[in-house]
Amino acid sequence: MTITFNRKTYGTLLAEYQPKVITTEVENEQAIALAQELEHRSDLTSEEETFLELLVALIEKFENENYPIPQRNPHVTLRHLIEENNIKEEDLIDIFGSKILGIEVINGRHNINQIEAQSLAKFFNVDVELFS
Repeated sequence: MTITFNRKTYGTLLAEYQPKVITTEVENEQAIALAQELEHRSDLTSEEETFLELLVALIEKFENENYPIPQRNPHVTLRHLIEENNIKEEDLIDIFGSKILGIEVINGRHNINQIEAQSLAKFFNVDVELFS
C-alpha cells in the first residue's frame, strides 16, 4: 500500500492551526502541547506527521534562540565528575603524573591535553569530547 500525501488535507491542517514562527513563551507552550497531542496519537496521517515535523522545527528554533546551551568547560566537567564519583586528587595521579598537576588541572590553572582527556574519559567512562 502506498501512502499518499494530500495537499488539501495538509492545507486544512495549516488553516486550522495557523503555525508561525514562535516568538513568545506562551506560543511555545501552545505549540508543545499540540505537538505532544499529535505524538500520542497512534494513527497519524502523513499530513499530520508532516505538520508535526513543522511544529517541532518551530519549537526547536525558538528554544535554540532563547535557551542556548552554554559552552561546556572541561574543568567544570572534571570537577563535577570528581564530586559525583567521590574521587580524590590522589586517584588521578596516574593520569596527571602528580598530585600537584592534578590539582592545577582541576582548578582550571592548567589545560587538559589530549592524552589527559583520553585518560580521563576512560577513567570516568565518558566521551572524550567532555574534556576537549
